[in-house]
Amino acid sequence: MSRITVLKRPPLLVDAARHGVDAYDRAALLPRLIGACPVGPARAVMALLDREADLEARRRSGSGDYRPARHVELIVALMGEARLIRAAALS
Repeated sequence: MSRITVLKRPPLLVDAARHGVDAYDRAALLPRLIGACPVGPARAVMALLDREADLEARRRSGSGDYRPARHVELIVALMGEARLIRAAALS
């Protein structure tokens, strides 16, 4: 969770992701983003953080293959998985 809380991303990306996190569908989105639906949210977060770091590097470099929509999807998934981790910790 600490790796998620220290992420600093452009407000536009984060705001867009906040609008999508309530509709987060783990079963539909995770396979598309990381190729599988891991057993637990902690494992999913680790895989998502790796993919997000790659996208962030592409964004910063101005790479032609950077896709903001994909970046938003990854941030939505990170937020959704973080919610699952927090909910499990509270129960």
